[in-house]
Amino acid sequence: MFDIPDSDILPLAMEHGFWTWSAQAKVSPIPVKRAKGVYFWDVNDKRYLDFNSMTMCCNIGHGDERVINAIAEQARELPYAAPGMATKPRAMLGKLLSEITPGLQRFLFTLGGADANENAIKLARAYTGRHKILTRYRSYHGASAGAMAATGDPRRVAWEPMLMPGVVHFLDPYRYRSTFHRANPDISEADFSLDYLNHLEEIIRYEGPDSVAAILVESVTGTNGIIIPPEGYLQGVRALCDRYGILLIADEVMSGFGRTGKWFAVDNWAVKPDLMTMAKGLTSAYAPLGAVGMKEEIAHFFDERVFESGLTYTAHPISLAAAIANIRVMQEDRIVEWSAAMGPVLHRMLTDLGEQHPSVGEVRNIGLFGIIELVKDRQTKEPMAPWNGSSPEMAAFRKYCLDHNLYLYTHWHTVLIIPPLIISEEQLAEGFAVLNKALEITDKVAS
Repeated sequence: MFDIPDSDILPLAMEHGFWTWSAQAKVSPIPVKRAKGVYFWDVNDKRYLDFNSMTMCCNIGHGDERVINAIAEQARELPYAAPGMATKPRAMLGKLLSEITPGLQRFLFTLGGADANENAIKLARAYTGRHKILTRYRSYHGASAGAMAATGDPRRVAWEPMLMPGVVHFLDPYRYRSTFHRANPDISEADFSLDYLNHLEEIIRYEGPDSVAAILVESVTGTNGIIIPPEGYLQGVRALCDRYGILLIADEVMSGFGRTGKWFAVDNWAVKPDLMTMAKGLTSAYAPLGAVGMKEEIAHFFDERVFESGLTYTAHPISLAAAIANIRVMQEDRIVEWSAAMGPVLHRMLTDLGEQHPSVGEVRNIGLFGIIELVKDRQTKEPMAPWNGSSPEMAAFRKYCLDHNLYLYTHWHTVLIIPPLIISEEQLAEGFAVLNKALEITDKVAS
């Protein structure tokens, strides 16, 4: 297909590429050649077990011919149509999404998660006539200016103050490192939820409820900790939104499409958001696509008002075709149900691993969405790497995994376990065998 040998991929990419999230002189990319199932291969035919679904997005795994064929067929029939046109894949995907999302009937298609979140914010501000957006400090909502402003973690700070105004942040219900409960770690789950809901309501009151358009939350916090909301929390956020006339935006970019053992993470708590953003698993990354699902009344608000937004590639037919095929694969192969069944398997493996290694402070998962928190001291919970930083131990841990054919994502002091949802118990065990040896590195500094 391309007129360069495999050996030229890395040097040419390094010579001409500019790399995101990286200091250019320090990048060391893997030159990927092909991928299939839960594995991918580099140009030297080294096989990696993909424990991160590439970028937390290849939910159905790599190289599924059903999706590839759907993309090819769409490209032959109609590779592009203007955003203002109706197409067969646009009609079909909207219907499919209305059947699997929690009470959402209308869908705005975007290029990815960041602009899905930006459009959700625009919709909320226009619909309510209010301007403030409340999001959490451990959230990540995307790298464009508005989505980055909504992001709570340090990736936002590098670009301040030239970001979208009107965002107020609040704390996540993060039990392992709870700000409110250091002296009372055994507090009941109900009281724990209530304390964080009271914290949120206090912020709403301080900011003025009449100025708050929406509360935007990752249904399950993603890269910043796989923080699973305690029972009653999301229901309580929904109730606060209803009490004060605030819209609830659920960011399901990472947690959606089977990742948590349900079609969407909010389904675990029977919570229906007013707007919901999607990407990643929407196409399993076979083509770029995002979406904003909304309730009918929000869409009807624009019946006579112009929605002043859109991009050239909005509702791109090839991406829509990929999403349709992806959802059908998930339905035909019962992948959401498989993720739910594998959740307890992953939990057992994480728990067993933690019991063997003193550097493991806590493990968490919901479905195939898991994390290992590494600490230097279990009593003090001192993290293995500082906030917004790394450490020699974490660097050595990740290098060991890569050297031994396991691809995963480490974030500060945590190790994320987010494999393709088709993974088997045997393949999980294959990855955990590598993790077991890699943790000997971090155990040396743990007590």
